[in-house]
Amino acid sequence: MNAAKLDPIDLKILDAIQRDGRITKLALAEQVGLSPTPCWMRLRKLEKAGIVSGYHARIAMRVVAPVATVLMEVTLANHRQADFDRFERVIRDIPEIVACWSVGGGVDYVLKVMARDIDAYQRLVDGLLDREIGIDRYFTYIVIKTVKDEIALPIADLLPASP
Repeated sequence: MNAAKLDPIDLKILDAIQRDGRITKLALAEQVGLSPTPCWMRLRKLEKAGIVSGYHARIAMRVVAPVATVLMEVTLANHRQADFDRFERVIRDIPEIVACWSVGGGVDYVLKVMARDIDAYQRLVDGLLDREIGIDRYFTYIVIKTVKDEIALPIADLLPASP
C-alpha cells in the first residue's frame, strides 16, 4: 500500500491512532464512520503494509527524573562510505543517542542526546572521541525549553496534492 492508495478513511484511521494508540476498536470505528469489523480490517491492512510500524507509550521523562536534552552537530573528517558506516554503526548502539539524522549542508549529522546531566553528556562525547570514529568537529546545543515536540504527523498535509 502506498500513499496514492490511501483514501480519506485510511487517513482518518491513521490520524486517530497516532493521537491515541490505545483507542478501542469501537471508538476508532465511530471516529472514522465505519462499523468495527471493516475498520479493524483496514487497520490490519495498514499495519501489514508497514504504514503503521508500532504503538508506543510516550514517557514524560522530566517527571521521572531531571535530564539534559542536547542537540549535537557532527562533521566527520573523511567522507567515504566506510567512514559514514563506521560512525552510524557506533551511534546506533548508544542508548543515550535517541535520534540521529544524516543531513545536507555544513554538517554531516544532527544527533539528539538524552543524558542524566551535562557532565554525563560530556563523558559520552569524550567516549565518542576516544573511539576514533572519524569525528572532526562537533557543536553542542543544550535544550533550555521545549517549545513544540509534536508526535502526531500532519499526514494529509504531507501527501501530494490531488489533481
